[in-house]
Amino acid sequence: MRHPAPPPPGRSAELRRRFAEEARAERPDLAALCLLTGAVGDGTLDEDGLDAAQLELDRLAGQLPYRPGTPLAWARAVGALLGERYGFCGAAADYQRLDSSLLHAVLRRRRGLPILLSVVWLEVARRAGAPVYGVALPGHFVVGFGEAAGQVLADPFDGGRVLTGADAELLVTGATGARLDPSMTAPAEPLDVVLRILNNIRAWAALRPERSDVALWALDLSLLLPAHPARLRHERARLLVERGEFTEGARALEEYADLVAAVDEDAAGQVRAQARAARARLN
Repeated sequence: MRHPAPPPPGRSAELRRRFAEEARAERPDLAALCLLTGAVGDGTLDEDGLDAAQLELDRLAGQLPYRPGTPLAWARAVGALLGERYGFCGAAADYQRLDSSLLHAVLRRRRGLPILLSVVWLEVARRAGAPVYGVALPGHFVVGFGEAAGQVLADPFDGGRVLTGADAELLVTGATGARLDPSMTAPAEPLDVVLRILNNIRAWAALRPERSDVALWALDLSLLLPAHPARLRHERARLLVERGEFTEGARALEEYADLVAAVDEDAAGQVRAQARAARARLN
């Protein structure tokens, strides 16, 4: 499969600036963040393409019936539109494709990972006024409709199939071996959704060392989020070294060592040793 080239440096810098600005907004726009992520990875996605993707979400939302009523009615209406009429769903092969994690491509192909298909469900249903939110079950992302007491879960990867309690239990048990806990069905915050998408992109790239460029831009965007694991800074620094960018990688390792020194001087010393080893490779 041919992979699209990234945007030129100037365009990439502007997209990252907009991503960081949106991530720090009072109410971050999930669709905008996902589309900006796609534009950073796919240089063919220009401003017209970004607008077209937003318009497609609007168009789909306009085809939902007016205020179906109960959470179950909403779930069935969205599933009938997106899953049955338009064929949005997923398959095992979608896990092997980078574009399964890019919203503009998912809108075009009508295929993707569970979390990206859920983003489509969320954005279309939200525009139509549905009480909808993402649900980050361990190992499988779904959507929820309604309040906790009358919550209805649907699985966009399976065409929007409405899940029974036993179905949700089976998904969690199959992924983790653990029982379903009510806390697992709490609404997922938009920035948590974006970080999970970027984690999926990094996982895809980790299996393909020749695509370390993808891992790097996914890490760069993760680090632009207001809250992110500190270990991602270390991961990015080591990736730079692996890519042969020894000076920049060593500098990033030293910055990470300074960050952790206050809480773990031994760990900081190990990271500084990694920085020295990176600089030694310049000789």
